[in-house]
Amino acid sequence: MARTRKLRYIPAEAKQLALNRRAKYDYEILETLEVGLVLYGSEIKSLRENKVQIAESWAHVRDAELWLHNLYISPYSHSAAVYAPEPARVRKLLAHTYEIRKLDERVKRERLTLIPLALYLKNGRAKLTLALAKGRKKADRRQELARREAEREATQAIARSRRYYHY
Repeated sequence: MARTRKLRYIPAEAKQLALNRRAKYDYEILETLEVGLVLYGSEIKSLRENKVQIAESWAHVRDAELWLHNLYISPYSHSAAVYAPEPARVRKLLAHTYEIRKLDERVKRERLTLIPLALYLKNGRAKLTLALAKGRKKADRRQELARREAEREATQAIARSRRYYHY
């Protein structure tokens, strides 16, 4: 049976809801931070049903608060449409003030981006792994692919030599 591989920025006890798979390809991840998510009404029930899309979302700091844009949470199927919050509304992220200040300084100084990597439930609460990232250009991606290919070939060569080496 194949072993499932959880990403290192999702805690072992957490239930994975959504991943931003494109993030590692488009960005160089410099630092990660676990933040909470402010949700309204039945949004948590939609999250538990995995009705969420995280791929196009991004975050920024405004007035010493973290805000998340373009996180799409589908309306809960069993709730009244009148009380359902906007699916793609701007959501507030919860983090300590000193963490927000530190992120804001690095974003402004080094021209970095805040992108969400994963959304998960931890102890019944919605958590988001937010990454401080630097955008990759096409040439950088090619170099990364070439480096990975060279690493793979090297490990395969080592494995082949160990296989045929007799003690």
